[in-house]
Amino acid sequence: MDLSIVIPLYNEEESLPELLSWIKKSIQSQQWAYEVIMVDDGSNDNSWNTIVELKNSYPEIVGIKLRRNYGKSAALNKAFEQAQGDVVITMDADLQDSPEEIPELYQMIMRDGFDLVSGWKKERHDPVSKTIPTKLYNWATRVMSGIKLHDMNCGLKAYKHEVVKSVEVYGEMHRYIPVLAKIQGFEKIGEKVVQHQARKHGVTKFGLNRFSRGPLDLLTISFIGRFGKRPMHFFGSTGMLFTIIGVLLLTVLTVQKVIYKVGGIASRPMFFLGMLLIIVGIQLFIAGFLAEMISRNNPKRNEYSIAETI
Repeated sequence: MDLSIVIPLYNEEESLPELLSWIKKSIQSQQWAYEVIMVDDGSNDNSWNTIVELKNSYPEIVGIKLRRNYGKSAALNKAFEQAQGDVVITMDADLQDSPEEIPELYQMIMRDGFDLVSGWKKERHDPVSKTIPTKLYNWATRVMSGIKLHDMNCGLKAYKHEVVKSVEVYGEMHRYIPVLAKIQGFEKIGEKVVQHQARKHGVTKFGLNRFSRGPLDLLTISFIGRFGKRPMHFFGSTGMLFTIIGVLLLTVLTVQKVIYKVGGIASRPMFFLGMLLIIVGIQLFIAGFLAEMISRNNPKRNEYSIAETI
């Protein structure tokens, strides 16, 4: 199959008929074999019934209904499991992403050899309460990940088939799929300026609580990417450093006490700092040891992304 179009949705019944018509009109000249995977993330409106009705007119629809609202990451993960296309394109269901971008995104993967292409909504039609947090989030992600994308969280993205089969998306990790892809070794990541339409129906699902959780997820991804298969390298080395510094401080105090007869050593701040560093260092070492034991029982510990086999 040439193309899988993935659409996670929550309470978007009014947008779906127009969206499917727009998609078909945008790609009907391409002669592609394609599917449209629509994942209803526990909508409490008529979205699922609308998908069922649209299936009669659009046989390319693959519908998945989650029992409750798990979040966009869960919806994308189930769609990625289902996707069969050589190229997988994700887009939102609110008509703010233009299906007219699909042919060029497809060509950037197949013709230009990108592993992942992210849309960049250079001109946005969102309220300030959404645009400012998004700019801060994108800046922080660029700094921490080294991926130079202007709009990391744009819903309109294109992927090689191998990319969506290699990443696991959960929690709020859909914001960091480019980072997850880079960790798996897919480093040819591109960007395309895309149109951004004003919302026509419904209300935005963006909330400040998502913005507050984002940095925590980014720290998690960064740590797992570097130390997920070798946690002792982080905890053990840090614990060893703290312990050595603590021992050195106490050694200095001991020399002052024994050789130079300096009194009141046990009440000096350096004494308490040395003891604290030793205790924290030992705790970090134990944490690394326990993490290593847990990691060894992980059946995916020795799973690695393979590019090619002959």
